[in-house]
Amino acid sequence: EVYALGQHISMSADKARRVIDQIRGCSYAETLMILELMPYRACYPILKLVYSAAANARFSLGSDKVDLVIIKAEVNEGTTVKKLKPRARGRSYPIKRPTCHITIVV
Repeated sequence: EVYALGQHISMSADKARRVIDQIRGCSYAETLMILELMPYRACYPILKLVYSAAANARFSLGSDKVDLVIIKAEVNEGTTVKKLKPRARGRSYPIKRPTCHITIVV
């Protein structure tokens, strides 16, 4: 087992899970095809992690990319970046930017 870990990716964990559920258990080539054709913003960072996990597997295990299968893919919630947006009459409005941690195991 070889993994790639992406931390503090600025998107909601629910939005990333929607994409991760589609690629769990798929082969490497099928995963690339699915991620390139899906219209979601979460696909790009997940695609980079799949490429990274494949490169890690090739470097450490010497395995070919054709043989790789996504064994485990999970998304955990990260920290929430909190900011204050100035509003009318001197008030402020909180803005919460959620982040997530994505793990891909091949």
